[in-house]
This record gives sequence, structure tokens and C-alpha cells, in this order.
Amino acid sequence: MATAVHVLVVDDDADVRGLLAAVLESDAGATVTEAASGAEGMALLGREEFDVAVVDVQMPDHSGLDVLRWARAAEIDTELIVLTANADVETAVQAMRLGAYDFIPKPCKNAELREVVAKAAEKKALRRENSALKEVVNRRDGLPTIVGHSQEIRDLLALITRVAASDSPVLVHGESGTGKELVARSIHLQSRRAARPFVSINCGALPDTLLESELFGHKKGAFSGAITSRVGLFEAANGGTLFLDEIGEMSPAMQVRLLRVLDSGEVRRVGEERLFHVDARVVAATNKDLSREAAEGRFRWDLFYRVSTIGISVPPLRTRRDDIPLLVEHFLAARGRGGAGLRFAPDAMSRLVDYGWPGNIRELRNLIERMHILREGLEVRAEDLPGEFKGTEAPAAPPAPTAPTESREPAAAAATDEVLTPLAEVERRHVERVLNATGWNKARTARVLEVDIKTLNKKIRDFKITQSR
Repeated sequence: MATAVHVLVVDDDADVRGLLAAVLESDAGATVTEAASGAEGMALLGREEFDVAVVDVQMPDHSGLDVLRWARAAEIDTELIVLTANADVETAVQAMRLGAYDFIPKPCKNAELREVVAKAAEKKALRRENSALKEVVNRRDGLPTIVGHSQEIRDLLALITRVAASDSPVLVHGESGTGKELVARSIHLQSRRAARPFVSINCGALPDTLLESELFGHKKGAFSGAITSRVGLFEAANGGTLFLDEIGEMSPAMQVRLLRVLDSGEVRRVGEERLFHVDARVVAATNKDLSREAAEGRFRWDLFYRVSTIGISVPPLRTRRDDIPLLVEHFLAARGRGGAGLRFAPDAMSRLVDYGWPGNIRELRNLIERMHILREGLEVRAEDLPGEFKGTEAPAAPPAPTAPTESREPAAAAATDEVLTPLAEVERRHVERVLNATGWNKARTARVLEVDIKTLNKKIRDFKITQSR
């Protein structure tokens, strides 16, 4: 075996157990645990994680077939090999039907035992890797490259390269929208872990119960709705990098559980007693001052020291204004043919460079999306930009209020109604206009309006907007 595996040997004969354990430990380099009965074997399989279990068929309390049936019903993720006396073909066939990886006749040859156990362990390792990759595919969001030529960005890129060479935990600090996850992914891609998974989660987006299940996984039936067992993100990121975004939002109880995993390197799934060894580099991010949070009792000092071995600060967009034209071109190009031809006139670009960008790069990307959807031509001019980009220009003064009179003409009444249009009606028209511009693509509409889908659906219901309007 290329790497040591954990093997459980279940046999009521102490001499046979000892012989099998000695062969696997000395010749194959495995870690072996022994069980003297079927009941003890099932108890161990329920508490610990084993790569392979070698189980004798003939035992006085529970046969090897009983162990097989129980293991499959309990969804024990271990490859089981049965030992059959005198090449009992009927028993061997039954064992294979119950899900055994293979069978070995007793007395077995050492070389055969080592070979079958090694192949079973390889199958288990491949299954775990595939499971982890599926978790990654289900969660992964593509991220663009770091764009910029300012001194701030050059310094950041140089620091990322140095940090990537180690396995130490990293704390990335920066305002919302500055690209902290992009920095984490860049660290991963330049590290020795680049070929392994990069997994991310927003710690502030989920309640404790869901966050615990996401991070550590859960066993089938562990809670209402847990209809199948699930691999947690720590296991999915095994060998790679786990990105914990907004770690400052994590509750004190979750901070304790996270600290325990970081200290021990072991994960316990919700509803299970078994421990799973994991090797995932943790990169955390926050827009808070965690040292102040710790000083004020909202964040644990021991966890702060654990995750902040290396600190990286991501500059806000307003401090690197020279990068804004380059970022605009990057986001336009990233749209592919959908953004082809769209350009910003010099006066519009000047407004973008002068703007304060409280939402940083995320706000800039959303503006490009909005301009692409709502533009009437291929050029965006200063007057086409939203109101927040129009500097200190004074808004047009509203008409002076006029006392209503019974003799008012219909035309005058219409003008006054337009002036007194409720703010809600203005919002309704804007939502409807964006919906129509996107062809009622709610995901794109939500991005343009900078709301989530749930909020958009509520506005559609409240305003009674229909697609036929």
C-alpha cells in the first residue's frame, strides 16, 4: 500500500486475528484494530472510520453476513472483505450480493490478503475523493483574476505569492466587495494544494444549525430533513483549502467547535461519534477588526490567534483609482459577446474614477451589469449614470405646491398627479422596467437591483407586477 490505511479485523479466533494484524501491519504498513466478535466489530464500525474491514463469516454471536447487512443498512462507508472457510462458494456469492468488496478463503495467503486489502483501500480513497469533488462542484463559484497595475495591487500580489508557499492559516481583512475570496483563491492556486479542492462558505449567511452541518457534515437521520448522510466542507476540502468568509459573524458556540477542529485536525459529523481526520488549510476573511471584537468579548482570543498567523489587508477601490478603467474593461470583456461594443465616454469614466465606491469592486461590477441592460446605445455618457455618480450637481427643484381648487383644468390636474406620484409607484416602475429589460430573468434583475431573489419576488407580489404588463 502506498499510504497507511486503517483496517478492522473481526474474528473470534485470537490466533487468527493476531496473524492477520501482523501481516497487514508489518508487510503492508496498515494501522490495524482488532475485534473479537461480530458485536464488537459493529460497535467499532459505528464509532470510528475504517478504510477496510476484514470479517470472518463464522462467529458465534453475529456472522460476517450479519455484519455486512448491518453495515449497509447503517451506511457505513467501509469496504468489507469476508473470510470464508474451505472456499464456501455459496456463502461467498451471498456476501458479494450484500455488498462485500471481495472474499478470501481460509486459510489465506499473505500476498493475497495484502493485495485484496490494498485494492479495497484504493476504492475507498477514490470514493471519498469523488464525494469531495462533487461537494466542490455543487458549491464552487467561478472568480475572475486579480486585475490592476497600481502599487497597492502589486504589493498585494507579491504578498500572496509569499504566503502561498506555507500552510499556515491566513486572515484576509478588507471592506465588503474588495475581493477577499479572490485573494483566498489566488493563495490556493499558487500553493502546493492547487490540484486539490478550494471550498468556500459565508459564515454569516447561515444559522448555527445549518452552518454546523455544512462545515462538519451530518449522518442520515441526525435531524429533521437529514434524509441522507452528507460530507462536510472540511472533508470536501481535504488536501486543499477551506475559505471561511465573514468569520467574524460566527457565534461563540460555533467558534468553540471550529477551534477544536483546527487544534485537533479531526472532524465529527453531526449525529456521529466517529472522528474523521482532515488536512485542509484554512483561509478566513472578515470586514471587522477582529482584535477589537475579541477585546470586547464577541470573538475568542484563542481562535483569533489560531486563524491570524498571517494577515493580509485588501485595499478598497477608492485607494487605487488608477485601476478603475482597467477593471471596467475587464468586466466588459468578461461579459463576452453580451458586452461587446459597450464603452464609457471620457466624461462617464471620469465620474467613475472620482466616485467613492462604498461597495468597492462588487459595486463596480454591478454598475457594468446595469449599464449593459438599461443602455439605449453603445456609449455610456455621464448623464446615463445613476444619480450617485453625478457629483455635487444640484437636483432640479420641485415645482412649488399649489392649493387645489375645484376649477382646476384636467391638464393641470394631470401635471399635479405626476408631481405627487408616490415613491412606491416610482419603485414599482423601476422594478418593472428592469424585469422587462432582462426578459424577466429574475437572477439578473436581482443583481441589477442589488437585492436577493426573495426580496425581488416580494416586490413583484406587493406591486402586483405581471409579465404581461
